[in-house]
Amino acid sequence: MHENSISQPSRWLNTAAIMAQFLTATDRHAHSGSPAMAKMMVTALRSFFRFLFLSGQTESDLAGAVPSVPDWRLAELPKYLTPEEVERVVHAYEQDSPAALRNRAILLLLARLGLRAGEVIALELDDVDWRVGELKVRGKGGQHDRLPLPADVVLAIANYVRHHRPHCATRRLFVLSKAPYREIAHSTSLSSIVRRAINRVGLHPHFKGAHVLRHSLATGMLRSGASLDEIGEVLRHHAAHTTAIYAKVDIHGLRSLALPWPTKEAVQ
Repeated sequence: MHENSISQPSRWLNTAAIMAQFLTATDRHAHSGSPAMAKMMVTALRSFFRFLFLSGQTESDLAGAVPSVPDWRLAELPKYLTPEEVERVVHAYEQDSPAALRNRAILLLLARLGLRAGEVIALELDDVDWRVGELKVRGKGGQHDRLPLPADVVLAIANYVRHHRPHCATRRLFVLSKAPYREIAHSTSLSSIVRRAINRVGLHPHFKGAHVLRHSLATGMLRSGASLDEIGEVLRHHAAHTTAIYAKVDIHGLRSLALPWPTKEAVQ
């Protein structure tokens, strides 16, 4: 057995305490990322400790020392930008270059239609109906939707396709700006575009991924008087409870539902 094996119960308890401290530390771990990221860390640690146990390097299965990560549905507030901040972001790429005009079209699709990053990547040239101004979107679960295209989105896409999209074999709408010209492979590439745009205009939100523009669209609609049903239709949610998270953004409406704080006389 490896000389660093953990064979004493007291050492196992010490390891459990260290593991809990590692995951609940306030600097770089559970508190600095999303619950999903913390869950991934927990899963990796448990798998690693099970490997150590099954390979005989530890006498105890230390997977039990890894605490679970609480993640209650709809517990968080949606992360969003104000409408003014969104406008600054979509105008972050003003250069007349293939990459800048591609990025501008992508940002407008995310901000105006609330598309998911994967949906933007999956768009093909034939998905744009120029005659009627519609876009076919391949959503979750193999669902296809047709969405009307706002004028500024149509112009941005047309400018990119007609003048700046490289000639290549792929039918994907958006492609890499440098050779070899092929489709964008990962959603993280779109999150990088959004993050660079946010940094360019000097904003410092906690979350800078592509999904922040989808949340921003929904939040802006809610504050403009749209109902949750209307927001769910625009975002193409399959279930009404998925849209319910945006109800927590309407602070004014929530105040009207809150019960008054009990006074000293009422308590007595």
